[in-house]
Amino acid sequence: MSSDAHRRRRSSSIIYTEPAETIEEHSDQAALPNLNASWVNSKGAWTIHIVLIACLKIFYDSVPGVSQETSWTLTNISYMAGSYIMFHWVQGIPFEFNSGAYDRLNMWEQIDNGDQYTPTKKFLLTVPILLFLMSTHYTHYDLTYFTINCLAVLGVVIPKLPWFHRMRLGLFSDLDE
Repeated sequence: MSSDAHRRRRSSSIIYTEPAETIEEHSDQAALPNLNASWVNSKGAWTIHIVLIACLKIFYDSVPGVSQETSWTLTNISYMAGSYIMFHWVQGIPFEFNSGAYDRLNMWEQIDNGDQYTPTKKFLLTVPILLFLMSTHYTHYDLTYFTINCLAVLGVVIPKLPWFHRMRLGLFSDLDE
């Protein structure tokens, strides 16, 4: 394989699209199951999101001096930040048995082999939207809280859309010389 196959872009563009996999990468991906993304289809995987949100809400409610509006907003921001980091920021897999087949894909792109609108992806798209609606309602539609919650949900929902599949923001990416 040539050294140009894995070179990063040399463009100064902030937004770029990750190139499609090579035939070798496709065969490496098909050789073994992707343990990094297969757990989201397992029993109880959907429940953990609801439990995590409930635990965050209970935690922020137990902090003295935090109002209900602030508690809902902090719950929303915490879940959205964790969701973004887990599904869209981190690339590759923590296991080293797929020969680097998933090194250029984030977890969202690995789930269900990149297929869009599967039941799992619909659920993972619905949870942030419902949390946003709940936090907006319980903050009594205050403009400041609404703006913060809206920006948080947009930051998580937009990368999940099919148009943003393999699209990257290159703010902190390394460019090969």
